[in-house]
Amino acid sequence: MFEELRKIDPVVYESIMREVKRQKEQIELIASENFAPLSVMEACGTPLTNKYAEGYPKARWYGGCEFVDEAESIARARVKDIFKAEHANVQPHSGTQANMAVMMAVLKAGDTILAMDLACGGHLSHGHPLNFSGKFYNVVAYGVNRDTECLDYNEIEALALKHKPKLIIAGASAYPRIIDFKKFREIADKVGAYLLVDMAHFAGLVAAGIYPNPCEYAEFVTSTTHKTLRGPRGGFILCRKEFAKKIDTAVFPGTQGGPLMHIIAAKAVAFGLVLRPEFVEYSKRIVENARYFSFCMEKKGYRIVSGGTDTHLFLVDLRPKGLTGKKTAIILEEVNITVNKNLIPFDPKPPIVTSGIRIGTPAVTTRGVGRDGIAKIADFIDEALNNRDNPEILGSLRNKVVDFVQDYPLYPEIKV
Repeated sequence: MFEELRKIDPVVYESIMREVKRQKEQIELIASENFAPLSVMEACGTPLTNKYAEGYPKARWYGGCEFVDEAESIARARVKDIFKAEHANVQPHSGTQANMAVMMAVLKAGDTILAMDLACGGHLSHGHPLNFSGKFYNVVAYGVNRDTECLDYNEIEALALKHKPKLIIAGASAYPRIIDFKKFREIADKVGAYLLVDMAHFAGLVAAGIYPNPCEYAEFVTSTTHKTLRGPRGGFILCRKEFAKKIDTAVFPGTQGGPLMHIIAAKAVAFGLVLRPEFVEYSKRIVENARYFSFCMEKKGYRIVSGGTDTHLFLVDLRPKGLTGKKTAIILEEVNITVNKNLIPFDPKPPIVTSGIRIGTPAVTTRGVGRDGIAKIADFIDEALNNRDNPEILGSLRNKVVDFVQDYPLYPEIKV
């Protein structure tokens, strides 16, 4: 593969091959990452990348769009089928841009948003002061209960009644428990707010029927297409039919120009794979692996935030081990294990350091890792952290990890 690239630009080719080698030889535990199927990646690399298609199917600003119209129409139909949605826009380049479009569609600058605090698991695009959402809107944050580390719906309701937000956001990037969308709907109705659910992290679990479907309760649902959906990097918006025109206008021309038609075709391919029965079994294994992984780590003396997980991820509080999230991520990368440092609820450390790490199982589940493999990975992590000052042991452990992943081959079609 990539013969033309190697011939024309060997420097970029070698850089890509080094990344492929890294993916093949490392254990990927970043909760927001996954490995797209070869069919999805092939769609990303098609001549559809050449086509400008501002507008929407049968309503473009350019000619020659009849076939890219087909790809986009397929993607829209499939994602509506998956989530039982009334309308879909598959053009957002990312989850953040999807959120931006929803806010632009129904809010004015200065309007109040009630959203989850980043320190308790929220996302940058839900109101971080350096993000567009925090710059243009008045953001009130809700968190989790200090004792249970789970959402406190009474507190959320009290904040809503006090601040009267125009938009309430449910959804998170580092929250391991099921979110009660019905309760959020009830709170939104009490204050006359719109409800936006950002399901970027758990969309695949929703698609598989093992996580509640927010489309039953929210006017707007946004998501990425990678993570648990295992598609290309991108986003989409689902909404009720009455908001279709507002949403489409907010995406184009509101926040984006020409859509990436090659990526939209890849989204269509990914949605097609999600509709297959085997995707349900895959998603069940993701959750089973996450639950067993958190159990294995707890048995080794690590504190698991909220006591476990219902989803594809869990948070580890490293303070009992005398470690920070930043230091832990560096140590584990030395042995070919990739995690990300992450704030834990009420974290005394700053975001650049953190007291925790976030661990996710979508990528290792894609590789075919099951309970025995998960237990082995937990052993690797514990051995690395317990011997963090011993370069000889870490070097030996790195070799063990490389040997381990050979049993779970990734992209055998791509030779490095």
